[in-house]
Amino acid sequence: MIAFVIIAAVMVAAALAWVLVPLLRRRGRPGVDRATSNLSLLREQRQELDGDLARGVLTPERYTQALSELERSVLEESSVADAPAPVGTPTSSTWTAVVIAAGVPIVAVSLYLALGSRDAFSPPVAVAPAKGGEHPVTPAEIEAMAAQLTTKLQQDPNNAEGWVMLGRTYYALKRFPDAAGAFEHAVALVPDNAALLSDYADTLGSAQGGTLAGKPTEIIDRALKADPNYWKALALAGTAAFDAKDYRKAVDYWERTKKVVPAESDFAKGLDASIAEARELGGMAAFSAAPATAAPAAASAAMNPAPAPVATTAPAKSSPAAAGGKTLAGTVRLAPSMAAQAAPDDIVFVFARAAQGSRMPLALVRTQVKDLPYTFTLDDTNAVAPDMTLSKFPEVVVGARVSKSGQVMPATGDLEGLSAPVKPGAAGVAVVIDRTLP
Repeated sequence: MIAFVIIAAVMVAAALAWVLVPLLRRRGRPGVDRATSNLSLLREQRQELDGDLARGVLTPERYTQALSELERSVLEESSVADAPAPVGTPTSSTWTAVVIAAGVPIVAVSLYLALGSRDAFSPPVAVAPAKGGEHPVTPAEIEAMAAQLTTKLQQDPNNAEGWVMLGRTYYALKRFPDAAGAFEHAVALVPDNAALLSDYADTLGSAQGGTLAGKPTEIIDRALKADPNYWKALALAGTAAFDAKDYRKAVDYWERTKKVVPAESDFAKGLDASIAEARELGGMAAFSAAPATAAPAAASAAMNPAPAPVATTAPAKSSPAAAGGKTLAGTVRLAPSMAAQAAPDDIVFVFARAAQGSRMPLALVRTQVKDLPYTFTLDDTNAVAPDMTLSKFPEVVVGARVSKSGQVMPATGDLEGLSAPVKPGAAGVAVVIDRTLP
């Protein structure tokens, strides 16, 4: 702030000097002998007339006429005496200088106090930018998403997709009892969906302290009846059997799981370690595929964000397709027709969701309108919910939304654009924000 005041004062002084010096010079210049000045002028103009006559530019008659007019003009000027200004009496130039010298600093300070920002000179707070210039979604924003979803579901309690989205949102926040309650509503509306039942069982197990005993196991059985080869139901069934010390059944379930997941994935490697441990504890022959030093894999196939008691004896937490490391990359831009409806500081959410089924975002990053066109990358590290990742889906849609409220949940008046369905791993995905949400 001190440096600013010094610089401002120097600039004001320079501006005043630029204006005042000529005014004061004019006042302090000694009086000029007007007769002498006129005589000098006469000589110069007489020389010019003589030259014009010699070169034939003027005729003798015209020369005589011009010379007479010049002499008469000089005599008239010389007849008017200069009236010197009284000593000590300021002239108009002096008064002008005084007014400017006093007024400019006063006006400058007044305008700064009225319009300036004194906080602008406070030391800036350093904020570390997110990787790649992206702004990750904060827990507060996810909480806001959950609150808005809850309000909508109170008005539309038969919206199964909304209950699933709410369950996964609560799961991401580690609010497992709330997540289990949301999944219970969804399962009541869609009773025979293996994926949904598996998510419900896993969440309920986390809600009751990390054990799948009791109701979670019953739900897992329902999932396997709906789809005997669904990978997550098989993995959870193996975990439940392992916890019950039925190691043969655990091995059977996990070996069946291996047949339906990518062989080179981290998930499959975690299965090998879990199978090896179960074989050893059950007194069965060693499993040749498991390395001798393999550590037991994480038990919950539900992708718990933090280890729990159930997460010590089962397959790895990552999705079976996540090992592919698939990344979506592309560019988001704002259609010219939408430019007038978006402010530079408006939040832009760039997201990917499944091409079919739930509209719950799988991956999400945040930027601002002023950063458009924006080059984005989305992968499993941007997942909104840990068990719903890009790599689990054969096709996704990439979208971008200008949020007028700054909230994650879409609202009337937001601006949005969507890509065509693409496969995870695609590059050069183009998203144009070109419509207003009703």
